[in-house]
Amino acid sequence: MDMSSLAVLPIAPPRPEGMEPATWTIGSACLTGILLEVSVHPKPGLVTPRSMGAHRDMDLQTFMLTSAAIAPCFHRCAAIGLSHADDPAAVLALVRTVGRDYDRRLLAASNGVNTQRGALFALGLTAAAAGLCHDDRRPMCPDRVFAATAAITRGIVERELETRRRDPVTAGEILFDRHGVTGIRGEVEAGFPTVAAHGLPALRAALTQEVELNRALLHALIAIVAAAEDTTVLWRGGPEGLAFVRERAARICDLGGALTGRGLAEIHRFADDCVARRLSPGGGADLLAVTVAIHLLETGSFPAQVTSRFDMSASNGPAPGENP
Repeated sequence: MDMSSLAVLPIAPPRPEGMEPATWTIGSACLTGILLEVSVHPKPGLVTPRSMGAHRDMDLQTFMLTSAAIAPCFHRCAAIGLSHADDPAAVLALVRTVGRDYDRRLLAASNGVNTQRGALFALGLTAAAAGLCHDDRRPMCPDRVFAATAAITRGIVERELETRRRDPVTAGEILFDRHGVTGIRGEVEAGFPTVAAHGLPALRAALTQEVELNRALLHALIAIVAAAEDTTVLWRGGPEGLAFVRERAARICDLGGALTGRGLAEIHRFADDCVARRLSPGGGADLLAVTVAIHLLETGSFPAQVTSRFDMSASNGPAPGENP
């Protein structure tokens, strides 16, 4: 079969009848982001197809169940953005209402385990922002999506963190009170700076080298983990745990990340050490999913040279944190 004509097809499958094309494309990009994130192996302390990472209450199938449960959320959030192009201030409340519905569905599917609540929030906003700035006359631009995300969430840190500092309840509020970190709220209000400055450039660099998709995504993840103030790690491991994760990831980046043999060897050791320390950079994983979604919104697909090659190191040999 001649595959050349297939290489330019967008990754989103044919849309359901009656759904706006942009709604389907945006929602499908976000769903692809969460599916590809969990598929990457090895990862530091995170669930992979071969490992529960630092967790004891979730595995790959848990993620498949919750991904299926929340998939429609991204299409609904995209539709909200598309219908409020002139009113970004109204979007957040609507996205939150939809998000609460799918948060309940996620927890029902996982028996109460938090697999992707952060991704639900981050990608719900990504979908809404992409809808908000969608323009049929020109391709989707990452900078416009980032700016739209910032516009939708303007003031969220002040409203939800600073004004509640005297009586913190949620993990994000408590961490802001203790350490001054703004977590995902700060990330979205600033327009996903970690994705813009680290995730996307690393992914693009890997795709330019035409490495296997697994390795390209892993390379982007390590760049994100080195830069992100990951509140999931901070909650579990305190400032020392966060410093450990960021410093190790930065060292791997200095070795060439997932694009070099030395970098890959260090990633395997990093994965083992995160499992031993019970650390799992879930915030970085969420931002990898956003990175994938933004890439697909911009380009429509991954290069055929990348998706037609396979990373045998991810399927053979010892697996860091692999389930016994």
